[in-house]
Amino acid sequence: MEDQSVVDVGDVRLAYRTWGDPFGSPVVLLHGLGGSSLSWEAVGALLGEEWRVYAIDLRGHGESDWPDEYAFEQMRDDVLEFLDACELDRVGLVGHSMGGVAAYLLAEEHADRVERLVLIETPPPFPGQPADDSIPPGPVDYDENVLAAVRAQIAEPDPHWEEELGQIVAPTLMIAGGPESSMPQGRLADMVSLIPDCRLITLGGGHQVHKKHADQVAQQITEFFTS
Repeated sequence: MEDQSVVDVGDVRLAYRTWGDPFGSPVVLLHGLGGSSLSWEAVGALLGEEWRVYAIDLRGHGESDWPDEYAFEQMRDDVLEFLDACELDRVGLVGHSMGGVAAYLLAEEHADRVERLVLIETPPPFPGQPADDSIPPGPVDYDENVLAAVRAQIAEPDPHWEEELGQIVAPTLMIAGGPESSMPQGRLADMVSLIPDCRLITLGGGHQVHKKHADQVAQQITEFFTS
């Protein structure tokens, strides 16, 4: 059973979907650029068999507010305030692409809030990364102003992001999409090497691996969270 709700965090209202037992251990899912919580529908339903799952529409996407102010640091802070508003102390945090950046920034700055971290096809914080052009097909459900802001930060990330990767204490799993992906797979491995307790697995399926192989992604997340 999937439910939809909204919560006010700072100056924005965030919409989110939930699956699973309200008293289950919490898992929070963050979508990629141009996506929404809908992109997690299959994975969320599968994870909901064991966990309490929250999938957020990040600012400028889906049913959340489109405030015309976009930066990864704001998304990170939105997620932190979401955790506070929902009274979630420590969570399993999963981010795809853009959402993965917000997720690892949260794990860097607020280690006490992230129990385990899963990064799926997440742009590494190295200068010169190609823009994320893999916008999901279909009707536009995002503020187009978010595109330039996110792509600029991916191309020229704050050096602090890379420097702080070594401060991530949560056990971390990186899921890669393999040669079908537009994301440089070798750079994902370079990023993994900078996170103290991190391993990399490749499932194939390209950048949208969580959609193409939802069952495998959900299985890997479950096994990782219970290992």
